[in-house]
Amino acid sequence: MSFIANTPEQQKQMLSEIGLSMDGLFADVPKEFLQKDFNLPSAMSEFDVRNRLAELAGKNHIDLTCFLGGGFYDHFIPAAVYAIIGRSEFYTAYTPYQPELSQGTLQAIFEYQSMICRLTDMEASNASLYDGGTALYEAMMMALRITNRNKILIDDSVNPIYRVMIHSYTKNLSIDLEETKNDQGLANRKALLEKLDENTAAIIVQNPNFFGCVDDFADLADAAHKKGALLIVSCYPISLGILKTPGAMGADIVTGEGQSLGLAMSFGGPYLGFMATKKEYVRKMPGRIVGRTKDNQGRTGFVLTLQAREQHIRRDKATSNICSNEALCALTALVYSSLLGKEGLKQTAQLCADKASYALQRLTAVKNVRTRFQAKWFFNEFVVELPANAAEVAGKLIEKGFAAGFPLSRYYEGMENSLLIAVTEKRTKQQIGMLAEALEAVL
Repeated sequence: MSFIANTPEQQKQMLSEIGLSMDGLFADVPKEFLQKDFNLPSAMSEFDVRNRLAELAGKNHIDLTCFLGGGFYDHFIPAAVYAIIGRSEFYTAYTPYQPELSQGTLQAIFEYQSMICRLTDMEASNASLYDGGTALYEAMMMALRITNRNKILIDDSVNPIYRVMIHSYTKNLSIDLEETKNDQGLANRKALLEKLDENTAAIIVQNPNFFGCVDDFADLADAAHKKGALLIVSCYPISLGILKTPGAMGADIVTGEGQSLGLAMSFGGPYLGFMATKKEYVRKMPGRIVGRTKDNQGRTGFVLTLQAREQHIRRDKATSNICSNEALCALTALVYSSLLGKEGLKQTAQLCADKASYALQRLTAVKNVRTRFQAKWFFNEFVVELPANAAEVAGKLIEKGFAAGFPLSRYYEGMENSLLIAVTEKRTKQQIGMLAEALEAVL
């Protein structure tokens, strides 16, 4: 089944038009870089391709009871979400360069931005970014531009996947990026404050953090501001239904992963990064911002108010090379949030917290299983210390039908027996009890 639209005759015609042979077309490429054989299988019919893909997809474990978290969560998604975003006018919408033709898309983005601002208690939001990790990196770069400083402090209780992304993006940049080791599952205030100085652009923390522990960073915000630095908080949007908002803590930039707002886990994407900030920093924010205005006849309309991209007039002064926004994913988050409403979001968040508390009680009742950290509060995730290797235990629990959690030894030394467990509103009392029984059996 060929996917090359041009026929051999058409290829000859095009080469003749430009006066080159196929070899001549690639003459400037050194011979050692020319690929002689792509080692691809022979072409297949559409029927055979579908069967092969179905065979591969069948190898996935899709029937496991999910207690996995670590930034991506198995929340319930109302059927109305997909019914709405699946409408053709949304599903095929592209970047709204021409406002006179894109009022619906522009209004949807504007409403999404408004929702993010209300959720985080911040003043301005952009039209979205690729994912939570990308958003956090962009927030860091934004802080460097705002302060004209070169030092970033980040605690290792921030999602390790995000930290890997940040290290990757900044590997060839002259940025002084310093990590602090968490203090019993919470951000290490002592270490952060010792490193905080007049060269620091920002402190990066997360709430709830990667271990599920809940914190209040108002004191860190005050300390950072006294030194002329910013506070960047990465957050879990569902938790904001019941937790203190980053804005109320004094955060300057807020980011997060929007997957929990109506997006399926989908084996890793597509996801949604959100970013919000104070109005005074809005011109330093990457991406695009939609605004509401009036035309020359006094009618309300929506336009791209700010575009910080290098493809537009900013050119070399662009704040970022982010070239798009996750419009359909952002619309999904907006539809989901609208369907839940304020009280629905609070109820969902409370259910997550309550069920997680019950799960911790059940699991720590198993012999030799204990809580790893003694933080005063947690939201819907917690870490348990097992009497055996957590990765091996998690593997055994898969055989019993559970995606039981995330083994922390992958990113943290000395946590070979530590398992991060997440509980959402979807998990039932019976499922939690069965997990506890299965855990006891494999131990």
